Amino acid sequence: MSQTKNFNLPDLGEGLPDATIVEWFVKEGDVIKLDAPLVSMETAKAVVEVPSPVSGKVLKLSGAAGDIIPTGAVLASFEIDPNLPQRADGQDTGHSHGHAPAAPAAPAAPNPPPLPAAAAPVAAAAEEKAERDDAGTVVGAMQSSNAVHTEQALAVGGVKAVPAVRATARKLGVDLARVRATGADGAVTMADVKQAAADGSAKLGAAPAPVAAAAYAAPAPAQVSAPVQSEARTPLSAAGKPMRTQPPGVVAKGQPEPLKGVRRNMARVMADAHSKVVPTTLNDDADIHAWLPGNDVTARLVRAIVVAAQKVPAMNAWFDGDALTRTLHAQVDIGIAVDTDDGLFVPALRNADMLDARGIREGVNRLREQVEARSIAASELSGYTISLSNFGMFAGRYATPVVVPPCVAIIGAGRARHQMTPVMGGVEAHKVIPLSVTFDHRAATGGEAARFLRAMMDDLALAN
Repeated sequence: MSQTKNFNLPDLGEGLPDATIVEWFVKEGDVIKLDAPLVSMETAKAVVEVPSPVSGKVLKLSGAAGDIIPTGAVLASFEIDPNLPQRADGQDTGHSHGHAPAAPAAPAAPNPPPLPAAAAPVAAAAEEKAERDDAGTVVGAMQSSNAVHTEQALAVGGVKAVPAVRATARKLGVDLARVRATGADGAVTMADVKQAAADGSAKLGAAPAPVAAAAYAAPAPAQVSAPVQSEARTPLSAAGKPMRTQPPGVVAKGQPEPLKGVRRNMARVMADAHSKVVPTTLNDDADIHAWLPGNDVTARLVRAIVVAAQKVPAMNAWFDGDALTRTLHAQVDIGIAVDTDDGLFVPALRNADMLDARGIREGVNRLREQVEARSIAASELSGYTISLSNFGMFAGRYATPVVVPPCVAIIGAGRARHQMTPVMGGVEAHKVIPLSVTFDHRAATGGEAARFLRAMMDDLALAN
């Protein structure tokens, strides 16, 4: 009698309540091997591939691309094949550990011992996870992810790409099989997908490139010739009048759509913060008239926060509203708000108090690049002691940024402007940066917040 097994969606992050299906790598009726890629899932922090927990036949897949699956709910059902490799009882640890049978302590070891050739893809996946957890501040994180996906490409149409790249391609309507790959070992990178989306060279459903067509036998032209005519787009309507033309997208307009991934988590976090924090905001303008050419605005803002946090430690702290305790931090880890099409990310610039202007700029650039590539480690999206929203790079003067527990304060920097400033003998046009400091009044006093803001303004007033 055959044995069946239900596979429940494991916790793909730090207690995340659900995840969104990006792409199934199998269909019902397929036979899959242990630890082969089963599905790509998007969480609030990353796009990850979930391996198969067994070897056998896929009986049922719970949901289609775009569906939200709660953590712990049934993701897939299998008919186990006893003639294929299986994981031993007690080692079925879901997504977090994908090792073949080994000593119980092996999953926790950062450098597991060599495994048989059949378990190589499993070990590679586990090593990639460890590297991303431990080396979140290393600029090579994306490369390690690409290397792992080289092992998995055969199961996904022969196209080499990391899960985040696949998710982006699906959202932009790009056919990965027709994208010109420039990454290591022929992997498709995020830049390749965005370039293909921009120039329209790899649209889903469009005719394949000449090189791709030549690679197939005679039936290929017949398969693609009809869709080319039926899917042609024109800037004119049936009546011959100009109209808007926009490639079909996955975003629903004019009707309710479920929030997914990062945006879904953002909604939860903001609602939770609103229900717990007692926010108060102070505003003022920092006069930067004395700045010498070459000053980096973001680097100066970070430095000013560090200076102010060292003078007023109560603002660089965590507060536990349930236990009524606060934790003052010696180091200054600043959460840098990064806006993306998918939602808000807040990666942590670690040890900002030890960085010079160049180190700050390199750190901020690295965090933004990793966020855009969705290669940033989950550990880098938490644990900051204070945060900065530099919304002025787009527009706006003052704001009431949201304090997310357990942090006590967040700084908002508005768009720099010139204003008339009284000086001895008259007035001058000085450039200023609007500042907004929101703090949790349960944990800090108005005086502490005002002294913090004053310290920031004094540091920003320095020439260099």
